[in-house]
Amino acid sequence: MKIPALAELKKELNYLNEKELVTLLIDLSKFSRDNKAFLHFKLSERDQPSLFVDTVKEELEELFQTANTKTFFFAKKSAQSIRRKLNKSLKLSKKKEDQVELLLFLCEQLQRYGYLKFQHPIIKHLFDMQVKKIQQGIAALHEDLQYDYQYRLDDILDQRP
Repeated sequence: MKIPALAELKKELNYLNEKELVTLLIDLSKFSRDNKAFLHFKLSERDQPSLFVDTVKEELEELFQTANTKTFFFAKKSAQSIRRKLNKSLKLSKKKEDQVELLLFLCEQLQRYGYLKFQHPIIKHLFDMQVKKIQQGIAALHEDLQYDYQYRLDDILDQRP
């Protein structure tokens, strides 16, 4: 089965009435947890703009607390798993501020929980890639936000072993 282009889907959605759209959204949210989370954040975004960031931070904090960092192997696997979870969550928000905030949080937690003390090349590379993403995100922000986030990034890089 060939999947139609987004433009074709938009045309078809324009023909649906409100009740059919609601039914379609509910059916779509049943297919995956990501769809349900995306719908929840989009509906709640108007009332609570920081809900997405706070929720993702709580989930990541829980993952960091339960992660095994006794050896570099387990620390590496835990860091990769946490990064994958963050990348899935970052797809739900198109705001650069949210993305930079969460990436900074990841780097801060990697330092706080001692992942960087292992000097493992994969963990180091993971950290460096997140720093690179942060720098790219900061460049796309307003000047005031750039200064605030750059200050936090510099603080993270200064504490790096």
